[in-house]
Amino acid sequence: MDEDELLQVRRFNRTVTQRIGVLSDNYLGSGRPLGEARLLFEVGREGATVRDLRARLGLDSGYLSRLLRRLEAQKLTTTRRDAADARVRRVELTPRGKKEWDILDQRSREMAASLLAGLGASQRQRLLAAMVEAERLLRASAVTLEAADPLSVEARACIQAYFRELQERFDAGFDPGLSVSAEPEELVPPLGWLLVARLDGEPVGCGALKIKQGRYGEIKRMWVAPSARRLGIAQRLLDALEARAVAAGVDVLQLDTNRHLAEARSLYLRNGYAEIPPYNNNPYAHYWFEKRLTRDISARQSSGPPRTT
Repeated sequence: MDEDELLQVRRFNRTVTQRIGVLSDNYLGSGRPLGEARLLFEVGREGATVRDLRARLGLDSGYLSRLLRRLEAQKLTTTRRDAADARVRRVELTPRGKKEWDILDQRSREMAASLLAGLGASQRQRLLAAMVEAERLLRASAVTLEAADPLSVEARACIQAYFRELQERFDAGFDPGLSVSAEPEELVPPLGWLLVARLDGEPVGCGALKIKQGRYGEIKRMWVAPSARRLGIAQRLLDALEARAVAAGVDVLQLDTNRHLAEARSLYLRNGYAEIPPYNNNPYAHYWFEKRLTRDISARQSSGPPRTT
């Protein structure tokens, strides 16, 4: 990133914060700063758990607790143990809080209308399209990758979601017991790695690397949640797995894929994977690929193991 890029981001941030009035202690005429107003809005008329609020807003526990105490002191919210799980605290709006929420929702709509009102029809469409793209890219920039224990709750949830999708998309369903193995014990260093992608604190994707004999490696368990697709997560997972393979001394990466996973096949082709004859007897595979690695791959992530957090 050069200085001009950083200056553009800072100019954009200043323009947006000034235009939508977040610098005031009276956000949208609510009599409270943006932090309190946003938290009130996120609690919503249906309520929310403290855990969900923390993840959704990216707030640390201490700051969130202080904001909640302020809303409770204004008799806008109550916090109690969740009926389904006593370990979880749930926040709900009081009757007064619901009235405040309705006012905040209406004023937010009026603010949105004011941003568009001074523009012509073509300008409005350009601004809305730019907002869609900016939101998508900002979400993409918030995704983190991290090596995970294959037996962790998040890792198992990702892999099970991957299996369910294959079951739905393959002609004859999917039985992991019939496929090439990628058991948890095979994905623990130095035998392999499992990476998990997270967005807003929730797992939204995974990818694995198995180290095989003869300086070979194999890519497995590549999956991205439908809600997080088109954010470049699959590409980042593949880059990170390739960099880990290089760091582990792997010279050749292999993988197989099914004909119904056209997006996966496109990903591998544009990243330099060449189609090869079958190297395994996976009954679900229709294409087999191979890529010879070079040390240049690790340069994408700087020297050493890939930066994944």
